[in-house]
Amino acid sequence: MEWLELSVESPPEFVEPLSQIFYRYGHGGVAVESAGGYNPDEGETSAADQTKKITTYLPINESTNERRSQIDIGVRLVAHVSNISPLTERILKEEDWEHAWKEHFHVLHITKTIVIVPTWRNYTPLNSEITILLDPGMAFGTGHHPTTRMCLEQLEDLIATGDSLLDVGCGSAVLSLAAAKLGAKNVFGLEIDPVATNVAKQNVGKNEVQHTVQITQGSLPHQDVLTSHYQIVMANISAKVISEISNYLVESVAPGGKIIASGILLESATSVLEKFEQSGAIFERQVTDGDWVTLVLSVQ
Repeated sequence: MEWLELSVESPPEFVEPLSQIFYRYGHGGVAVESAGGYNPDEGETSAADQTKKITTYLPINESTNERRSQIDIGVRLVAHVSNISPLTERILKEEDWEHAWKEHFHVLHITKTIVIVPTWRNYTPLNSEITILLDPGMAFGTGHHPTTRMCLEQLEDLIATGDSLLDVGCGSAVLSLAAAKLGAKNVFGLEIDPVATNVAKQNVGKNEVQHTVQITQGSLPHQDVLTSHYQIVMANISAKVISEISNYLVESVAPGGKIIASGILLESATSVLEKFEQSGAIFERQVTDGDWVTLVLSVQ
């Protein structure tokens, strides 16, 4: 089989809408690349105006032309409001596609403790590090997106050994895996997409945390989600979905527990917070990265 690689370079603020277009019409997910030359462990960050490369792949078959046309239309629409590069493409053989896809993902240091390691990379952790073996497949959650990174940082700060956690919209299970390796007693992950659910279960097996992490297809409300039970409830989804299920999220938190809510654009943060407060949650802090917001709330 041959594959069509499609890519475009964009300013950071347009990476998310372009990624959504690529994800919808591509195959196997989306890769977002930034230039290196900085050390996150030393507090360094990439330049705010640094462009990023968005890439996806299409199998060459009867649907290729239609999918490529939809992506091209989306790129042209975004180009009306931003200085992005033209859509570039190249054809790859099956073996070249497998190699090219994996080359986009490298070992990622989230914090001084949490390191995400693609399953095809070799990495020897330092004594203080925990490694999360991850194959994202077609599921969201590689650690590269600001919302995932912020959730991991807040989780590391809030979790205590023996905690029970609920991870709603768990995607690749990256947050659930981190919770287990940070000392959680049990983690219940919910994912509405069947493909992502399967990816998450595979990642649980690769990290050998089956005794701690349970992944189930579904969303809230769910018969297996316990009321007033979880010390930490995580939801990295979208402002719309989080607002719709905010009362169920609050109901699942044990007294004194926390909610980590992300996937929220800055412009929607106030309305999401109002929904949580109407359900009885108490605002603790807001963490922002570019246009993305993570809310931390408590339940008494």
